[in-house]
Amino acid sequence: QVQLVESGGGLVQPGGSLRLSCVASTNMFSRYVMGWYRQAPGKQRELVAIINDGFYINYADSVKGRFTISRDNAKNTTYLQMNRLEPEDTAVYYCTGYLPLSGPARSSWGPGTQVTVSS
Repeated sequence: QVQLVESGGGLVQPGGSLRLSCVASTNMFSRYVMGWYRQAPGKQRELVAIINDGFYINYADSVKGRFTISRDNAKNTTYLQMNRLEPEDTAVYYCTGYLPLSGPARSSWGPGTQVTVSS
């Protein structure tokens, strides 16, 4: 499995922005389907955004128009640009990745990074 490390979380005021990064330790990064999930206190982990090896992208309805997922295969890095943040976006954000042939059941996960949106 690939090792994933997130960074970029923190405390931000409502309406602010943050960019999360996820670096993967693999020489096959370009083949990976990469995604961001989040888990708020007392809630289940939910998909935020996903980007595949062909740059197909999908977002949760709650973040469409505010969040942007992207990847830089040369840097083995996936990004999540979060704009117009709301208190409801407060959660631990996790990076995940899997090879298409293995399927999501074989996903690797990062340790997570805390995002807190509060005034």
